[in-house]
Amino acid sequence: MNSRLVVTFTTLIVFVIAALAVPLGLAYSSHRTNRLLLDRRADATRFAELADQAARDDDHSALIAEISRYAELYDAAVRVRDRDGSILVAAGRFESDDTEAVRLALSGRTTEELPSISPFGPADVLLAEPAGRDAQLTGVVLLRARTDQARLDVSLVWGALAAGALVALAYSVLAARRLARWILRPVTELDRTTRAIAQGRLDARAHPGAGPSELRRLEERFNAMADAVSVAMERQRAFVADASHELRTPLTVLGLRLENLEPHLRHAGTAEYAEAMAELDRLTLLVSDLLALAKVEAGVGAGGAETALAPRLGAWREVYAAKGVRLAADVPERAEVPEYAARIADIALDNAQKFVPAGGTVTVTLLDGVLRVTDDGPGLGEEERAEALGRFWRSGAHANVPGSGLGLAIAAELARTGGATLSLLPAVPHGLVVELRLP
Repeated sequence: MNSRLVVTFTTLIVFVIAALAVPLGLAYSSHRTNRLLLDRRADATRFAELADQAARDDDHSALIAEISRYAELYDAAVRVRDRDGSILVAAGRFESDDTEAVRLALSGRTTEELPSISPFGPADVLLAEPAGRDAQLTGVVLLRARTDQARLDVSLVWGALAAGALVALAYSVLAARRLARWILRPVTELDRTTRAIAQGRLDARAHPGAGPSELRRLEERFNAMADAVSVAMERQRAFVADASHELRTPLTVLGLRLENLEPHLRHAGTAEYAEAMAELDRLTLLVSDLLALAKVEAGVGAGGAETALAPRLGAWREVYAAKGVRLAADVPERAEVPEYAARIADIALDNAQKFVPAGGTVTVTLLDGVLRVTDDGPGLGEEERAEALGRFWRSGAHANVPGSGLGLAIAAELARTGGATLSLLPAVPHGLVVELRLP
């Protein structure tokens, strides 16, 4: 947008400079042409008087001498014709036809205008002046004058105008760039702030400063909106965290009391009691996951501290061995990853041990900053993979599998907080790949 504004301003400035420079150049060209006409017409008038006097005295010696000196001095061509068109006196070379000029002069009309002089021509001009008094014309004086000096003067003036226009254009472009930056500074600041907020820095705010008043007000209103959204999100997180935290105690007490009731149950109520305890365990897990998610969203425990990955995988081997599932690891012994990456690996491994049948294999690899947990379980379809990172999402085929539906949502939030990218990909020939690309 900054470039488009500069181009727009520059185009307008070019039109303004051209509107000033072109008329000035044309005006000077016309002025120099008229000055040349006046100078050379004065000479032609003097030669016409000498020609008329020579015709009356029948002595052309003085006229010839004057014309010859003039032609040699000014590199011009002068020709005097009588009323019949015959050449009486000539000096210099005429390279074009003068019939039309002679006809006009014999009708009593002198040359009133010349072709406009420019740096590109014409190389010479022709003036015709009738010789004689009143209606008694004795002949015609033709003067062909060079325009070298006039064209040089026009070239210098046009060059000066062009140089001035270029200098003015250069300064104008600099001014246009400064003006565009000044106008777009609030927009640039808003772009920087929105990018920071999108990256998870919810405390980022625009800094109103220079710029149009309308855009400065937009910055202030954006900051007010960001504050309101931030406060609302913080209240939501605080509510979830507080509610989850407060629910843990009564759930624990409820679990203890239900366990104390077990000896007093009749045999017919044993099944109902087991279902109630299962639901209580599920509710406890859900509350724990909600509290964990709230902490992650608030940035608690999502730091970038490094932790060794191999020991954590060793702890999972026992869990997998108990279920008859093989856990293979292609991870350097001393490899360290950020704490949030290790937590994501835990979540992926916990999910895999729920869905991979006995005899299956789960593989963990770490290569070039990419952590992958691959299983050969039933996997997920394309649409399911697109939705699986959402909160409380559960596949219809896994409705009876224990869990809160928040594990992958917590993993996605951990990845976002750490600046990493979490993806769910299909495994070949079947299964699921949880891929974490570290920044």
